[in-house]
Amino acid sequence: MEFTTLREKIAHEKQARIAKHAEFEALLSVAHAKGLEAGRDCRPIPMHVIENNIPIACIDDGACGFAWVAFPGNTVWGKWAKKKGIARPHYPKGLCVWVSEFGQSVDRKAAYAGAFAQVLRNAGIDCYANSRLD
Repeated sequence: MEFTTLREKIAHEKQARIAKHAEFEALLSVAHAKGLEAGRDCRPIPMHVIENNIPIACIDDGACGFAWVAFPGNTVWGKWAKKKGIARPHYPKGLCVWVSEFGQSVDRKAAYAGAFAQVLRNAGIDCYANSRLD
């Protein structure tokens, strides 16, 4: 596309950027909704706390842990997510969206992260879900 002035080019790029950011907002909304649905539908294996062969407690939500969705930080999505405060630095490189929902249940958090990441991958964003026990 050719522009007669630099001002036209800048205006066109601004409109394209606004449209892309609106797509990202909608994508984020869908990913979050799918993640919440997956987390609610997840049925964790209860964790039984035993001391000296005496049951002390039963944690219905299963083991404690963390989950996140990681992606490159040098992409349009990554830069947008960082600017919006959605993403944070991820070791050893890139960015991640931390799963804050579902208390300490690693199973529910991992289900959320998996569904969230799948929505992003379906939209062409390179990412992966991961989790770890606390």
